[in-house]
Amino acid sequence: MRVVLLGAGLQAQAACYDLVQQADVTEVTVADADLGAAQKLAARWGDPRVKPVQLDAGDYDAAVAVLRGAKAALSAVPYRFNETLAKAAVAAKCSFCDLGGNNTVVNAELALHEQAQAAGITIVPDCGLAPGMVAVLAADAVAHLDRCDSLEIRVGGIPTERGGLLDYSLLFNIQGLINEYVEDAVVLEGGEPKVVPSLEDFETLEFPAPFGTLEAFTTSGGTSTLPETYRGKVQRLNYKTLRYPGHGRVFQAMHKLGLLTWDEVEVDGVMVSPRALFSKVAEPVLDRGLDDVALVRLTAAGERGGAPVTRVYQMIEYGAHGLTAMMRATAFPATIVLLMLARGQIEAKGALPQERCVDPEAFLRELAARDLKVTITES
Repeated sequence: MRVVLLGAGLQAQAACYDLVQQADVTEVTVADADLGAAQKLAARWGDPRVKPVQLDAGDYDAAVAVLRGAKAALSAVPYRFNETLAKAAVAAKCSFCDLGGNNTVVNAELALHEQAQAAGITIVPDCGLAPGMVAVLAADAVAHLDRCDSLEIRVGGIPTERGGLLDYSLLFNIQGLINEYVEDAVVLEGGEPKVVPSLEDFETLEFPAPFGTLEAFTTSGGTSTLPETYRGKVQRLNYKTLRYPGHGRVFQAMHKLGLLTWDEVEVDGVMVSPRALFSKVAEPVLDRGLDDVALVRLTAAGERGGAPVTRVYQMIEYGAHGLTAMMRATAFPATIVLLMLARGQIEAKGALPQERCVDPEAFLRELAARDLKVTITES
């Protein structure tokens, strides 16, 4: 079966690695606006099944042509292109998933439900780690409880060792990092969706050595469609990012000082965007290339058989195969969904959140097959 990988960046590199491990994948078309980047990725894993092509992700007609004849496609390009790509997938009758990251774009994709049904395909937005894998874990938790009162999701990618500026090493595009820190988040309180500010509601959590005490604070995007899916069914649901203590307070201060806004200010007669300036000077300093770890903890509390139950999902993963921990933890869950679509293992047609269409047990088996180990404990 032929699948399409849109983009040739870091996550696409990890996705391509996973795809060429699959015996039933006959071709992986890697499409990027930069043909050289697509060619470099095609050569990285030394597999002749990977075919590079040039594609402007914003060119609807060109996207239809690339997607036509493929079983499924994964978008690893910036989220602003995903609505156009999803529409192109409908026209090409090619199932589609993406790494998402923006609720407005996701809602636009989900609005294609009837068109996708008519085309006989499935569109699954917001795959990856968070949003992504955590939504499937949430679905599994809810399914194992008679009543779920709360879902607390904590996720972070941090250096394996503390040290350096902000105890952090940049693991993806700095604009994506800032977006998570400054855009509002959606949670459930009293069973109803509520918009809350990011970089607030700090707490501390304990993780096994060598990490110890970490901080967590509200950030945007991680809950994705969960608040709507579990509206009125779960009383409290929230998402926070994990960091070494002190990191979030620094960004909170910068945000309140106006250093993370695009709004231009005049400086000595020159109009300057604080965020553009900050990004330009901070990215090379924070992009330190350190070994990283991906941490996930989802805690579901509720009732089963008349007794209170707390169910905890935890994952601690490191880099491997020349891939960072965050590349593996983000790309592999997305390729699992891509392959489920291509193999016909997701039977529902239309545009659907993954917590509504992905089988959690099958998904967890696929994670384990990729050495992404999720431990589940109950008390």
